[in-house]
Amino acid sequence: MYDVVVVGGGPSGATAAEDLARSGAKVALIDRAGRIKPCGGAIPPRLIADFDIPDEMLVAKITTARMISPTGRHVDIPIENGFVGMVDREDFDEFLRERAAGAGAERMTGTYKRVERDEAGTHVVYRDKASGAERRLATKLVIGADGARSNVAKDEVPGGDRIPYVIAYHEIIEAPGKVGSYDPDRCDVIYDGRISPDFYGWVFPHGKSASVGMGSMVRDVDLKKATADLRMASGLVDCPTIRREGAPIPLKPLDRWDNGRDVVLAGDAAGVVAPSSGEGIYYAMVGGRVAATAAMACLSTGRVKDLQLARRLFMREHKTVFRVLASMQNAYYKSDERRERFVSLCHDIDVQRLTFEAYMNKKLVRARPMAHLRIGLKNLAHLTRLVPAAYT
Repeated sequence: MYDVVVVGGGPSGATAAEDLARSGAKVALIDRAGRIKPCGGAIPPRLIADFDIPDEMLVAKITTARMISPTGRHVDIPIENGFVGMVDREDFDEFLRERAAGAGAERMTGTYKRVERDEAGTHVVYRDKASGAERRLATKLVIGADGARSNVAKDEVPGGDRIPYVIAYHEIIEAPGKVGSYDPDRCDVIYDGRISPDFYGWVFPHGKSASVGMGSMVRDVDLKKATADLRMASGLVDCPTIRREGAPIPLKPLDRWDNGRDVVLAGDAAGVVAPSSGEGIYYAMVGGRVAATAAMACLSTGRVKDLQLARRLFMREHKTVFRVLASMQNAYYKSDERRERFVSLCHDIDVQRLTFEAYMNKKLVRARPMAHLRIGLKNLAHLTRLVPAAYT
């Protein structure tokens, strides 16, 4: 009998499993081997500090972000007094799983099939990869951390089958030195309807490799052609391709994360990827941590309503940020004219400072009321077309 079975071994599930094991719970972690999520791989300093990520896991340290408009105008935003760490998900996720195992979680490799309940209690059924046989794990609670379009969410949580998402695709390539517009110390974010009609494209250095990709909610967009066009524009067309990956990325937290009985969701399964930016690693790991907190509370008190703590704790800290980012995406990602205005707005020093303070620290900064006022007025001027799109 396990206290908790965690389904999914990405950053969210691995974090939940580690936290639970360190709290004394008997934990099983089920993960499908060989699955790598398409991801830019950026992690902010707060994640590195909060989750004790060693420096050797960082394949690059980014000191500048470049925003590129549909007309090719760009603004370089320096990351003052710090850096954004870059990780390769293939190695990073395995590091987190191994750390969870080192804390006492038992790793299983296989594919989730279903949750069964009978007079003996709750069981998670999965297909073991090595044998191909179905196995049943008796457990008190289940954490579903099996990603966007989560099967645990669909099976167990009301509304878990209705979540908006972007389809993301990227190619990991062998990175050159400085060539074309590529800079190994800079992340490029491309706001151009020819690359993505409703999201963005990216070129993110990973040390010896780089992630080049894009995302879109528009189903008939040719993701591979858009990525090829992005590689061409960045001077990366001749770089050897290491691997190609695609997957959905959710863009709205679910209204409910638990089934009121024995299941709670975490990470992408709960929809906790930031709107506008698509940032997910930090929020996934926080989601795993609050799911573990809720599970431990439920195990301690016997009250199933304590599973609601996961969503409550997460939204208490991050709800406002998600709301602001969703508003920004809805305002500026609708057309190339709006995207041009967004990049123009990024020229503003107040926007740059507050954006990166919020990104690095993962909270809205309220210490500069006049800066917020100036940003609000400039935002209004762009949205009402009181200033031209190229205004800086």
